[in-house]
Amino acid sequence: MSRFSAIPPAKRLFPALLLMVLLTLITAFSAQHPPRHLQELRQWKAGSVVDEASVRAYGMEHCFAVTTIPDSIFRAMAGKTYRKDCNVPRSDLRYLRLLHRDAKGRIILGEMVCHRLVAKELTEIFRQLYENRYPIERMRLADVYGGDDNRSMVANNTSCFNFRKVAGTSRLSAHSRGMAVDINPLYNPYVRTRNGKLHVQPDEGKRYADRNVKSDYRLVRGDLCHRLFTAHGYTWGGAWRTAKDYQHFEK
Repeated sequence: MSRFSAIPPAKRLFPALLLMVLLTLITAFSAQHPPRHLQELRQWKAGSVVDEASVRAYGMEHCFAVTTIPDSIFRAMAGKTYRKDCNVPRSDLRYLRLLHRDAKGRIILGEMVCHRLVAKELTEIFRQLYENRYPIERMRLADVYGGDDNRSMVANNTSCFNFRKVAGTSRLSAHSRGMAVDINPLYNPYVRTRNGKLHVQPDEGKRYADRNVKSDYRLVRGDLCHRLFTAHGYTWGGAWRTAKDYQHFEK
């Protein structure tokens, strides 16, 4: 007879019951107190860095999602990108949840407001950019920068909707309809020569007006970002005849 068989059945059962109780308590605690990154995904704290495990646990279908504009987001937009004279109905706009990777490969929670007509395709484009590790440094609503396009560009912020005029004109930008996207704008500036003088927006991006200057966030003809947007029917500002807007895709 082994020592184990000599132990009464009730005593042999106790460790197994204790283990089951502990596992149940751990599971219940984990459900109520998920890891920090998973909490940030569920609450979608745009700008937060998260890990691969949390993304898998949350589900990719939730990480690239289209919704109507939540009330909290619309309140944040009021008076900034959604100004008093905005003639685009809220119902025509969509809020996108997106993931992106920066040049260090970190996974970051992104967000974007666009027109409903391009919401699905933009989600698909950014998912492919993410899966292929195309670097995008920042992806927040321009409202984080008070709706100020220049501040958003200086922050190298990738964004879409902003009800505003084209700088220096009375003409509404394609961003006003949520039908244009600016990608890594600091490193892909707007460039124009007028009366022999070079004009660059943002001013902090002057170095990158020379397209031979390399950076981790440089966008060039034929790269993945350019191919994806143009394949979906977008016009690239870098192909314009006079002014060159290397950050800009519009439809």
